[in-house]
Amino acid sequence: MRSWQYSRTAGGLEKNLTLNPSAPLPTPKLDQHLVQVIAAALNPVDYKPAEVPGLIRFAVSKPATPGIDFAGTIVRPANDSPLKAGQLVFGASGATPVAGGALREFSVSGLKSTVAIPEGVDPIDAATVGVAGLTAYQSIVPHVKHGDKIFINGGSGGTGVFGIQIAKAVGCHVTTTCSTPNVDFCKEMGADEVVDYKKEKVLDVLISKAEERRYDHVVDNVGSDEELALRCHEFMRSDGTMVIVGGEPSLKAITQMMKRKLLPGFLGGPKGNVVGFWPDQKPEDLQQIAEWMKEGKVKAVVDTKFQFEEAPKAFEKLKTGRARGKIVVDVASGTYQRGSQSKR
Repeated sequence: MRSWQYSRTAGGLEKNLTLNPSAPLPTPKLDQHLVQVIAAALNPVDYKPAEVPGLIRFAVSKPATPGIDFAGTIVRPANDSPLKAGQLVFGASGATPVAGGALREFSVSGLKSTVAIPEGVDPIDAATVGVAGLTAYQSIVPHVKHGDKIFINGGSGGTGVFGIQIAKAVGCHVTTTCSTPNVDFCKEMGADEVVDYKKEKVLDVLISKAEERRYDHVVDNVGSDEELALRCHEFMRSDGTMVIVGGEPSLKAITQMMKRKLLPGFLGGPKGNVVGFWPDQKPEDLQQIAEWMKEGKVKAVVDTKFQFEEAPKAFEKLKTGRARGKIVVDVASGTYQRGSQSKR
């Protein structure tokens, strides 16, 4: 099978990717499916941890294949799985977030991280959900109720686009941020109010409106403005929670995280409830997102679709930070379509 692989990341993961035309098929464990990949979607987690100096040497078996988000078909189902061979599925590939293995023609996926694609949902769209959709769902839905007011920092990226729509699906009033070219786009996604960070300082806007509105819940998909976390008590309700999703895997980020976790407010820590985030593989959450997609309440937004042979260019695009929605690598949608048509 063909597989994109890397053994080093010096100078950038995308500069070290090579296409192996004869890689061996992966061997699934008993609780893993063997899947044929139709499409994979990229996320910052696909390259940021791998590019941390020294991490790949110890945390990843080489050669490694990146990619977590996928859609595909079951080749051989895991033991005790209700899924059948030939069934269309989506979710998260592999067992490690550093090198999930979706950027190859066949991969493995776990029982808890793989669910069926509902009738009427395009596999290309389903491929975008595994990380960004699940992150948006779990950083919002467990914390809110119908009628709550939520602030989402970063509304036009992969997670933000899902976040706006999911928050509206559960009945929240949504305020989000983006740059000037994406204001109308975020409103089209369902945002009730949009703060243009190119024109206004986000924190100043939130605090200036705190008299009329304090947020029940806050999600930070950007993670670059520590002042938002330290002063969240000035625009968030006292019983609210701020979830930090975005951020860089750096010493500075780790220091800030420890400060938020350990320092009380009077010593410089946040005075509101601020928590970090890591997604939990729950098939019922993926299934709910899929149902909303089938119903039209949540839509995948694909900024750019690259062919399988263009995977390094897909990472280059991802690294610009200017994608509106998701970046998808088409692994075999043409083959899948031909196969489907031949059976009719």
